[in-house]
Amino acid sequence: MANIVAITGRPNVGKSTLFNRLVERRKAITDNESGVTRDRHYGKSEWNGKKFTVIDTGGYVHGSEDIFEASIREQVEIAMEEASVILFMVDCHTGLTDLDKDFGLILRRSKKPVLIIANKADDAEKSASHVEFYELGFDANIYPVSSQSGTGTGELLDDLTELLEDEIPLEDKSPRLAVVGRPNVGKSSLLNALLDKERSIVTDIAGTTRDSIDSQYKAFGHDLILTDTAGLRRKAKVKENIEFYSTLRAIKALENSDVCLVVLDAERGLESQDMNIISLAHRNHKGVVILVNKWDLIKKETNTMANYRKEILERLRPNDYPPVIFISALEKQRIYKAMEMSVQVYENRTKQIPTARLNEVMLDAIMKYPPPSYRGREIKIKYITQITGQVPTFLFFCNLPKHIKESYRRYLENKMRANFGFEGVPIRLFFRKK
Repeated sequence: MANIVAITGRPNVGKSTLFNRLVERRKAITDNESGVTRDRHYGKSEWNGKKFTVIDTGGYVHGSEDIFEASIREQVEIAMEEASVILFMVDCHTGLTDLDKDFGLILRRSKKPVLIIANKADDAEKSASHVEFYELGFDANIYPVSSQSGTGTGELLDDLTELLEDEIPLEDKSPRLAVVGRPNVGKSSLLNALLDKERSIVTDIAGTTRDSIDSQYKAFGHDLILTDTAGLRRKAKVKENIEFYSTLRAIKALENSDVCLVVLDAERGLESQDMNIISLAHRNHKGVVILVNKWDLIKKETNTMANYRKEILERLRPNDYPPVIFISALEKQRIYKAMEMSVQVYENRTKQIPTARLNEVMLDAIMKYPPPSYRGREIKIKYITQITGQVPTFLFFCNLPKHIKESYRRYLENKMRANFGFEGVPIRLFFRKK
């Protein structure tokens, strides 16, 4: 079960700053001007042994003249429906506002836990002022914090993680393939073509699939579970925020999957949401296969396919390891090749390389192109071994492990892939002193 924590609240209360602190990186752009967050923002966090995905809902607001935009309202509704816990952020500097009250009215209808974060409690006086937010009428603690300095966030996280579910391994050990992508790229059409039945209703209207759907599929020696993650609701509540809803559904399915099938529309290509999902799959150590659907609609020239693949992989660097397959769900073109590749990627996640072969190949590559020296000292890599991990993980023993440059790490990874495959899966390299 994926734990999703959504940060909600009116503009300019510090949602992106708290997001940055929780995911421990300056991923979201922060500014004092409201509405500055424009991109999709979600990241991984862990506290007290529990892992969860954090969503900065402000990242999905496209902006309008109305400060309480309809799109914000929709996102709160979606967060109420999809998130495990909702963080409702208010501002100790400005105090309780009518806009906060509007948010409170919506969130009080939620059946999900809601924690109120009184941000910008930068000193004792501001911290004490948090009591005015009890007027919002929530039967819950209010947490005075400073997301800028981190004050108060420890207690907040302690209580937050108490509300999250423990990570329970799925009982069914069958390979799980999550079919993800933007609305209307053909995810349900692909599932129907593979299963040879109308398992999912297909129309030209984005948002037809009412929920994530699991289907059993037997192929290439495996009993597979295919998950259609279109997960968009055809209702008035979801208009501008179809992409936001799609992302939440994709995250849930992705975290429960082994391989993520990212479906693109050939006429639109790789877009930012696709890149974010691929990045999330990489950080979660999932396999990735990119399926370019509706290829039958593209006018072909001599190198159309090769150029298209090259452009996609260049944009994905340095995570440019996923295979790219050009399909037509409508014409059933290369859809079985896509499944064959997905099974191969699944098997690549657990591939073991014999130690003798690993050292024979890699020490030869290292001898031909040794790592750059550090302050005149030669760096010597003496031995390589594979260790257990979610994805292929390798230990390189050397005399100066801290001084292996990133460019050389990339060289080693490329050599590993060239000699041993690992198509579609991330590789982890660690350097240890010996």
